[in-house]
Amino acid sequence: MLIDLTKLHGQREHVERRFEPALLRQGSGGQALEPQDEEYRVAAPVELSMDVEKSGGHTFRVHGRVKTTLELECGRCLEQFALPVDASFDIRYLPVEANAGEGEHEIEDEDLDAAYYRDGVLDVIDLLREQFQLALPMKPLCTEACKGLCPECGTNLNRTQCDCTPKWEDPRLAALKGLLQPDKFEREN
Repeated sequence: MLIDLTKLHGQREHVERRFEPALLRQGSGGQALEPQDEEYRVAAPVELSMDVEKSGGHTFRVHGRVKTTLELECGRCLEQFALPVDASFDIRYLPVEANAGEGEHEIEDEDLDAAYYRDGVLDVIDLLREQFQLALPMKPLCTEACKGLCPECGTNLNRTQCDCTPKWEDPRLAALKGLLQPDKFEREN
């Protein structure tokens, strides 16, 4: 979905849309997009409510809220789990020409919430994908108490217990292990 910023009626326009998950997986012409959202899958309709305001010149302020459910893969047990998203955003949009990158520039606080639009058009799908990326946890876990997979047999330890015993020992600690065996130490001396 594209919003033509050149046809903004008045100083503010309110936008409320509902997007089906399939729409986020295809381009504006209906063609399939390359899989760029590998960390998550949109699992529920996306509810978007936002205001687009002209804030002088060619700068626009876009603020609102997005709600949906993402499906992620747990970083420990590799099972799929649902992550509810209810994120608010407040972004300043500047024309891409304003990002010329001329010389060195110290980043100000206001630069952290800036994004760019091209040809007078704001791509809402890109805005949504950015909000989904920001909502992702650093390490996705199905639960904090997730036990993960057995390193020997691959059993999901959340479902069943396996009979494997870890056999790997750190070779760097082998010399210290000898200190724990007093009989061996006394025989060597």
